[in-house]
Amino acid sequence: MSVHTPVDAGSDVSLATDPASAATPTGTPPRRTTSTLRILAVLTVALLVVAVLAVVDLTLGTSQVGALDIVRLLLGTDDDQTLAVLVASRAPRVLAALLVGTALGMSGAALQSVARNPLASPDTLAVNAGAYLTVALVAVTGFTLPFAVDGAFAFLGGLAAAGLVLAIARGGAEGPTRLVLAGSATMLALSSLTIVLMLLFEQETVGLFAWGQGSIVQTGTQKVLDAAPLVLVASVALVLWSRRLDVLALGDDTASVLGLDVRRTRLVTVLLAVLLAALAVTVAGPIGFVGLSAPVIARLVAGRVPGLSRHRLLLPLAALSGCAVILAADVLLRVLVPGTTSVAIPTGVATSLFGAVVMVWLARRLRDSGPSRSTAAVGARPASSVRVTVIVAVLVVVVLACVVAAFLAGDRLLLLGDVANWFAGVSGQQVSFVLDQRTPRVWAALLAGAALGLAGTTVQAVARNPLAEPGLLGITGGAGVGAVLALVLFPGASIWVVSAAACVGALGTFALVYALASRRGLSSDRLVLVGIGVSAAATSLITLLVVLSNPWNTTMALTWLSGSTYGRTAAQVWPVAVALVVLTPLVVRWRRDLDVLSVDDDVARVLGVQLERTRLGVLVVTAILTAASVSAIGVVGFVGLVAPHLARSLVGSRHSRVIPVAVLLGALLVSVADTLGRTIIAPAQIPAGLLTSLIGAPYFIYLLWRTRRSTS
Repeated sequence: MSVHTPVDAGSDVSLATDPASAATPTGTPPRRTTSTLRILAVLTVALLVVAVLAVVDLTLGTSQVGALDIVRLLLGTDDDQTLAVLVASRAPRVLAALLVGTALGMSGAALQSVARNPLASPDTLAVNAGAYLTVALVAVTGFTLPFAVDGAFAFLGGLAAAGLVLAIARGGAEGPTRLVLAGSATMLALSSLTIVLMLLFEQETVGLFAWGQGSIVQTGTQKVLDAAPLVLVASVALVLWSRRLDVLALGDDTASVLGLDVRRTRLVTVLLAVLLAALAVTVAGPIGFVGLSAPVIARLVAGRVPGLSRHRLLLPLAALSGCAVILAADVLLRVLVPGTTSVAIPTGVATSLFGAVVMVWLARRLRDSGPSRSTAAVGARPASSVRVTVIVAVLVVVVLACVVAAFLAGDRLLLLGDVANWFAGVSGQQVSFVLDQRTPRVWAALLAGAALGLAGTTVQAVARNPLAEPGLLGITGGAGVGAVLALVLFPGASIWVVSAAACVGALGTFALVYALASRRGLSSDRLVLVGIGVSAAATSLITLLVVLSNPWNTTMALTWLSGSTYGRTAAQVWPVAVALVVLTPLVVRWRRDLDVLSVDDDVARVLGVQLERTRLGVLVVTAILTAASVSAIGVVGFVGLVAPHLARSLVGSRHSRVIPVAVLLGALLVSVADTLGRTIIAPAQIPAGLLTSLIGAPYFIYLLWRTRRSTS
């Protein structure tokens, strides 16, 4: 069945090869000559842009070697220092940029053609995350393996991740939203596993965090030389395979009629694309969104030049675009951030920011894919009042039991008597020290989880999407940016200043996402896709802020990005407690409006609900709750997804019942994650956010799998 990605009819982004250019003669000789000249002109300009950027990049660095020194060296002047700098660092860096840009550009273009989706890329299909995880696993062993073995492991990891995502989204037939959602969830789960490995094996994985953001800095040319033949072979194979991709662009049915083996074509293309992405990760780490932005740039140019949209030309153009994106990012970093600080900033941070902008731009051009599936109908089962009462009572007991366990468990196990004596003020010095440190962490996890559960409930109702949550809508990331920015600008700032900054960041991010997604009316799919793009940009900004303020303080970055209660104080618990006390009654008051909003806009208007005013108010409350939770424990994902969904499956879709159950489930999930993180590898610790991602991401993937449309 032919599948067409829902984009605007006026979109400049060509998602597939122009059928006319693939299946018909080019035209009269004069037109063919003009078209050939234009194609040659475009490719020549692209080559010149890459060459100029490469030369400029060679002149930039931390040493005193400048452009004049390089010119004198080229003119034959003996300058050992200049030659040593070029050979040791700058030339390998530029060569790595060219190699990785070529690999990611061609990989992204091939994946977009196979999925017929402009949002498909090694990032959104979790190829980079899968490859990065396997590289981390190899690093944990402590053995130095040959490049070919590292590359093979990265290839297998990336292939497994891409296979899972494509299976969930049925090769892209489910539409761009589900493809990106499946890829985002898989990427978060794999990234969480990678960070856990980095925390457990700190010595073996030293330096892996910065490399994991994507860095083209090289200590020599060995990796580049090892990877170059494989990249060349895979790239040539894709170009030779391009005729099949042209036919595949006509649609599955048409391609089959023309004698094309559609499944074989897709399989071989995906294998080659994953191989290229895995090689790029092995050389320079997962450089974000180059595989998304480079093919989009190439397709935009190809859409204006007849004949250039054929894959035998489009693929090389995407490779050149990838080289230009990475080189431009590296040049900008070294120009805007002079000195040794620019070395500490991974190139992938800059490319991720640019790619996130491209992703948001593409998301805004999406057509509505039809009415959204009502949140109220997903996972909801009617429940009697007795059943609801019993469930709430059981959850209250379980939450209390988990709180007690949280007080007792940790790097030092305590007894109930120790806790009782501490409350009575008669405990020993050691017990008092432990509980003084542990108590704020227990309450921070409990209250932040409750806030996220409530925030997720309101977001899913307003977005009318059971797969929405504050993290996927960018609200959590925006709050994290605000909090980290406050800590960077005002060292030692009070928790109220940090909380206020987080709130401003969350509200600002929400306003941005809402405004960008409201083109021609608010679309649920567009809201989620724009949110994911903004969330990716927020994560890159957090990394950039931390590296700029303290290049070697990766612990700070991991703390905020992983959601940790480490070092919490009583003062840091108050903002989230106040937010819950003030805002929960307001959400309860809106419970009937949320019931209506989660069904349909027309029904809401007929029943007299002030639609836009209520939706705006609910989302503002959501942003404040999310900001309060971030200021308490950092960025925690999937709690706002899992808690409301489980609540609806237990007590039905009425929000008067869902709200208390979701709040209790959110508190329970984060509390258990925090307790386990403090206990299972004590005295080392696993951030609570990593464990919630390890729990929530598979559950999210299960939801996507369960709700797949049946194959025609």
